[in-house]
Amino acid sequence: MLRLPAVSGRFYPSDPTELKALIREYTRADKTVIRALAKACLAPHAGYVYSGQVAGAVYARIALPKKILILGVRHYPRGENAAILSSGAWRTPLGDAPIDEPLAEALRAACPLLREDSVAHSSEHSLEVQVPFLQVLRPEFAFVPVALGSVRFEDLVALGEAMGRLLATSAEEILLLTTSDLNHYENEAATRLKDHKAIDRILALDARGLYDTCRNDQISMCGLGPTVVMLTALQSLGSTRAELVRYGTSGDVSGDFSAVVGYAGIVFR
Repeated sequence: MLRLPAVSGRFYPSDPTELKALIREYTRADKTVIRALAKACLAPHAGYVYSGQVAGAVYARIALPKKILILGVRHYPRGENAAILSSGAWRTPLGDAPIDEPLAEALRAACPLLREDSVAHSSEHSLEVQVPFLQVLRPEFAFVPVALGSVRFEDLVALGEAMGRLLATSAEEILLLTTSDLNHYENEAATRLKDHKAIDRILALDARGLYDTCRNDQISMCGLGPTVVMLTALQSLGSTRAELVRYGTSGDVSGDFSAVVGYAGIVFR
């Protein structure tokens, strides 16, 4: 299956030259920054004009491996709640990015909750906006896309534990790339307060704490499910290091601080 772009020209430029130049700008790092392998990362998925700088700060810190598992959000109601695509490619203005079929099959075998489903992925932007960054920075990569809708906490834990086992036994490096925006459409002060409560739990690799904090404090973190899966996988791998590399809100760009969205970029070693 060839998955065509759904948000090219809206969330990011449709002109290949412009798109490539923008990604290079966003991922330009200080000479003291050394790109290193990471177990996982968290990057936002809004339009590049709003969250591209935060996402770029994440990618500037990572030496990308050839195999990448992308955990995203199913924002729209159609499709499976835990949707995977196991074959084909995703097209962007920069070309076609291939799905890693052996990794996808191994993931499906390890995670029975996953269902093959193109509908959940067809118009979803959270995974798509990551792909051009990967095409520019690691042209020969292959990936597996997973989009999560409304999934029970227990099932998120089961997915994370299964992914952790798969990552632990792989002979090759696999990056667990998770995408989420943080609190939505409250004022700047309220959003920053709520976001840092969530960020504190993420940096502590506390999946249960993050889930409960977002529910109890009404933090509208759209990628809560994927992040719980990622943190659970990291816990099973024994990861202990997490670094917040950049935080911002849409107000930093728009100048409107009355209703903002928060963005965090975090790397896990």
